[in-house]
Amino acid sequence: MGAVTGLPEVAIAVDGGGSKTDVVALDAAGTILAHARGTGSNPQVAGLPAAMRVIGDAVERVREEAGPHRLVRFGLYLAGLDLPAEIAAFRGALAEAAWAAGVPEDAVVTDYDLSALLEAGTDSPDAVAVVCGTGINAVGRAADGRTARFPALGMISGDWGGGGQLGMQALWHAARAEDGREPASVLTRLVPELFGLATVPEVTEALHFGRIPQRRIAELSPLLFSAARAGEPLALADVVHQADEIVLMATTALRRLELLDAAVPVVLGGGVLAAADPLLLDRIRAGLAVQAPRAHVELVTAPPIVGAVALVLRALGAAPAAVATAREAVELAVQPVAAG
Repeated sequence: MGAVTGLPEVAIAVDGGGSKTDVVALDAAGTILAHARGTGSNPQVAGLPAAMRVIGDAVERVREEAGPHRLVRFGLYLAGLDLPAEIAAFRGALAEAAWAAGVPEDAVVTDYDLSALLEAGTDSPDAVAVVCGTGINAVGRAADGRTARFPALGMISGDWGGGGQLGMQALWHAARAEDGREPASVLTRLVPELFGLATVPEVTEALHFGRIPQRRIAELSPLLFSAARAGEPLALADVVHQADEIVLMATTALRRLELLDAAVPVVLGGGVLAAADPLLLDRIRAGLAVQAPRAHVELVTAPPIVGAVALVLRALGAAPAAVATAREAVELAVQPVAAG
């Protein structure tokens, strides 16, 4: 798309996670012109070509709905862009995408999704954010420009948790309870019910032969919390483990930034955390009270596209009132989804 004068200027914000992708078109006054949602666009999970197709389809839909315009800003915040090489590969693919044509290179921002979560949760220059959605990751920033990041490549980079792993734990306990390796569990009923099947072995076989996609394992995550609330000790141990990992990532980022003793927000987001399970959150707050006693939790239940929109508008030089208007409009228009 060439530089056409006389057309309204439009910006596009993208938040892409493991289970969903939100795209919003808006003007500099903060008016939301269009919204589209697609499936997950984490390049580590879906693969770069598939992630580009998901994002491209949603971008084309909002651009069409927005009407004739000149695209002046593009902000893309995606899970799975954790390493510089991944960002470079994505930007290379973006440069070849017809749906992104016409935007000056310096008007395109590509970063990982935690940047949007931080923006959605706090204005503090000293802050840490932990996302626990399909996967888990954390980031910290200091007022002097220092940052603390993690590779977030799963267990191969030392991570534990997120909806995918918690869902697998639910299935693991259900399978072992079914055949007697573990005590009886409510999971032997809940797991097959979720997939419309009768028994856990049927679920196992359906996953093994691909009749149930592996990505759907994350949908089992809430069932693990149900079992924990029912008092099942093995499920409760997994919830405790998840909470302790979240505290560990947050406090490690704070320590690396020399902020352990500072009054800073710890922003929590992602589908697992946004569900606000009291067992999980109480354990996190208790852990932070010991390790970083002046830190305070900011739970973000709004969809992270809210933060992506705010970042794009700030980059355009929009007035604070326009940013606030857009944040409120997006939060009302875009419904969050679990584990993503």
